[in-house]
Amino acid sequence: MITLTLRCPYCASDRLIRYGVTAKGQQRYRCRACGRQHRENPGSNAYSAAERDTILRAYAERSSLRGLSRTFGVSRNTVTAWLKKKP
Repeated sequence: MITLTLRCPYCASDRLIRYGVTAKGQQRYRCRACGRQHRENPGSNAYSAAERDTILRAYAERSSLRGLSRTFGVSRNTVTAWLKKKP
């Protein structure tokens, strides 16, 4: 039998308890030492480079910001920030 000891990413304590699941079904943990919560394998919330290129290409083809927001589900402010950063 293999046992894995999880550690808190904030205080490095091993005093973790299971603390429910997220909306996506991932296990949540709470540290008894510092009281903070986290997931076992957190993922990135950022858009991938491929998604970003697709959205910017659609904007270059004269799609409106509101249309992009409806089609891709991305905020108009996010697209505007990407356009400002684009060289």
